[in-house]
Amino acid sequence: MLHPSSRLPDSWPATICWLVLGFICYALPWSVFAATPAPSSAVLRIQGSNTIGAKLGPALVKGLMEQQGLHDIRLQQGSAENEQRVVGLTAEGQEVRIEVAAHGSGTGFTALKDGSAELAASSRPIKPAELQLLAGLGDLKGHDAEQIIALDGLAIILNPNNPLASLTTEQLARIFAGEVRTWEELGGRGGDIRLYARDDNSGTYDTFKELVLAAHGKALAANAKRFESSEQLSDAVSQDAHGIGFIGLPYIRQAKAVAIADGNSQAMPPSTTLIATEDYPLSRRLFFYLPPTEQNPWAKALVQFAHSPRGQTIVEQTGFIAQTVRAVQVAPGAGMPDDYRELASEAQRLSVNFRFQEGSATLDNKAQRDLERVLDYLQRNDKLHGAVVLVGFGDPKADPARAALLSKLRAMAVRRELARQGVGFREVAGLGAQLPVAANDGEDGRLKNRRVEVWVY
Repeated sequence: MLHPSSRLPDSWPATICWLVLGFICYALPWSVFAATPAPSSAVLRIQGSNTIGAKLGPALVKGLMEQQGLHDIRLQQGSAENEQRVVGLTAEGQEVRIEVAAHGSGTGFTALKDGSAELAASSRPIKPAELQLLAGLGDLKGHDAEQIIALDGLAIILNPNNPLASLTTEQLARIFAGEVRTWEELGGRGGDIRLYARDDNSGTYDTFKELVLAAHGKALAANAKRFESSEQLSDAVSQDAHGIGFIGLPYIRQAKAVAIADGNSQAMPPSTTLIATEDYPLSRRLFFYLPPTEQNPWAKALVQFAHSPRGQTIVEQTGFIAQTVRAVQVAPGAGMPDDYRELASEAQRLSVNFRFQEGSATLDNKAQRDLERVLDYLQRNDKLHGAVVLVGFGDPKADPARAALLSKLRAMAVRRELARQGVGFREVAGLGAQLPVAANDGEDGRLKNRRVEVWVY
């Protein structure tokens, strides 16, 4: 930047030079090429989740490179298993390389700490201990640091010939703890059960451990066969008549996925809609963590690209669940409250639920972006005025009237944010602890039940 006392040169050629220099200074920040290093080094290093790093991460990188005008983009095997390089060329023929290492979510946070990566990919939220370890990099739970780029569901997979159709999370916990040893104990057939699980570095395993094992006071049996690769685990289960495993949704492959129930919820298959609303008991979020202190322009550009319509299309194309808002027809059911059943028969539900920070009426990081997505949907479909119904839910209280009030207050919190953008509402309701999607005997389940649905006429 020029010092205030500086003055432009008097000669015309020099003036042109200063103008060109000024243009470059202002134009470069709009392109990630501004900080492209020499060809010998990677412009961005991503480490962490195998769920993200196997397909989704490289696909998003390729999409970003295409957006930036690179050509001859290709995927190369890295120096070790589960490591890849995405390489493209600029118009001038300069090579641009981004490295993706997929050894498990925990390794991403370790890499941020030791400086071997600029962006961490994780298939589970950052843990309190990791948050404390990385405090020097800023608040990684902040809105600009914790980026939910896609949704996924843990599929419980069996051999295709296994007739079992559904399981509860309690049954799953007992199976993977080694307490239920035969398929006959579950009403099936086939003899001994063989367990397949992801390795300890895996965010998939962390999610299963938290949502299933720890939630029921269990630990994984020592005889479970462990895998770093999602594909290898899925293929092993599909070929084993005695096998059962857990996997991210895109990796079901030739195996069979069963419906899952948690607490008093109905058994739900890992369907696109139920995962998009995060009602499926084993749904989960996929994250990029971008430290507030990180200035790498490619990292910032990739995060923004992942949230873009093109980025979310890539999410879908790689088998995950995009956060694009859609209207879904819900079949009225006998177990629904009367008002809710009437709503289902007349309106459509949007494929998003608003959820809140733990112990707070503040919308969580995903919900804050969902406000923008819902507003965009309402604008595009001419439903800004009088077409929207918000329905709040919660966990049980000693007084059902209090539960109903709290659930309506959650819906009012969402109404307040959308009303600021000009949305007019048809109705705002609270149904308390009705229609739970998770067990209420743990904080994680209660947090999941505290939600706000959006319906449109």
